[in-house]
Order: sequence, then structure tokens, then C-alpha cells
Amino acid sequence: MVQEGVLRFPVVAVNDTATKHMFDNRYGTGQSTLDGIVRATNTLLAGKTIVIAGFGYCGRGLAERARGLGARVVITEIDPVKALDAALQGFTVQPMADAAPHGDVFITVTGNRDVVNADHLAMMKDGAILANSGHFDVEIDVRALDAMAVRVHRGVRPQADEYVLEDGRRLVLLAEGRLVNLAAAEGHPAAVMDMSFADQALTCAWLVTAHEGLAPAVHDVPAEIDGEVARLKLASMSVSIDALTPDQEDYLHSWRIGS
Repeated sequence: MVQEGVLRFPVVAVNDTATKHMFDNRYGTGQSTLDGIVRATNTLLAGKTIVIAGFGYCGRGLAERARGLGARVVITEIDPVKALDAALQGFTVQPMADAAPHGDVFITVTGNRDVVNADHLAMMKDGAILANSGHFDVEIDVRALDAMAVRVHRGVRPQADEYVLEDGRRLVLLAEGRLVNLAAAEGHPAAVMDMSFADQALTCAWLVTAHEGLAPAVHDVPAEIDGEVARLKLASMSVSIDALTPDQEDYLHSWRIGS
């Protein structure tokens, strides 16, 4: 909207704060997505091959949690930097076309459409589980799956539909391709959401005095707010950290010392 000149008021991107990315996306989505999949399927994740599409904050959290549960984790990516990060963390990195025949569970967390498409669905093994936790119900091509199926068994378990393909293979779609952590589980725990809501509340309070100086554009949350939310969370967890000494402050802000 900014690029097209149609945004008429300032917007603050609370969703892009460091605390939200870390706690809400990485730890919240990482846990609640697997919670939803297990509730919907009661499948054992240990020993399974879990294919995660996207290695952003959500994908990273999912990969960490899945590996901790004993799964073999495959990452698919379009970003070479994120793909390199995944590879250096020891995850297998492949195109979706290479991963499709081998995955037991597929989880999309990209924010884009057609991440799992008809070509991928045609290669998947019998019993593969499909879940989305990244965006609207467009990451998995549900329409293509509908068209490929000769029978659909709705509600084989709560939030689980079984699609029977012409060759007899069965693919299980969770939550109709919608956000599985919300539809099949309870979303993030309160201990995660308190940080996201704190970011929002403190940003709203800041806007009361700052809004007059803000142009119609997308603005970052002030770093001070992000830091304050992290400090408050640490205090609630009874975690203490160090503080810089005056000499350390001087050192960090001087180019003369150590030159």
C-alpha cells in the first residue's frame, strides 16, 4: 500500500518485533503446531520424516521441536541464506519435489501459496499427513487434492480428512488446510501470547504521544519497547542478567579505545 501510495495513516509493524518473532513464532508456533498435529492424528513423531516448508522463525522453531521429538527433519526453502542456515544446523535441505516421495508429515510455514501442489501430492506415500501453520488455506493446494481424490472420508478423526486417490493412496489433510495449531489445538500458550500482547499494548501507549510525528508509512516498533518487553518477561521468569559498566559503555561507543 505504501508503494502504491494508498496508505493514508501510519502503521506500526508489531508483528516484526524481535520478541514476537522469537517467542511467538519460533517457540509458540514451533510447539503449538506439533501439538495440533498430534491431537488430530495421535501419530508418533519419533522416527518419522517431517518435511517443513520454510525456515523462517516459525520453520526454525518447528524444526527444533520436531528434532527434539526424534523426527528426521527435511527443510525446503527458496531463500539461499535460510537454506544455508538450515543445512549448517544439520537439517536435510531439499526441493519439495525431492522431499515429497519420502515425507511422512508435511508442514507448510511460508506465508505463500501452492507450496505443496498437485505434482507434489502425486508423489507422496500412502498415509502422508498434510498440515499448514503459516498462512491462509492456500499453502497446500486443497483444490488440487479435491480434484485428485476419488473419495474423501471427512472427519476420520477430529480435524482430519482422508483423501483416497485413484491409485489407492491415502493422504490425510488436517484442519482443511487452515492453521492447524488453531483449528486442531489451542494456539499458543498464554505464556507466549502475553509477550505479543505486551508488544501491542506498549506500542499503542507509545502511539498516543508519537502519532502526530509519524508519516503515512509502515514504522518499526521502537527498540526500547522490544527491550522492555523482554526485560519484563525475564523478570516474570525470575531470570537476572548483567548490566554494562560505565567503562564498558564508553568502550562500545568509542572508536578511539583499542585503535
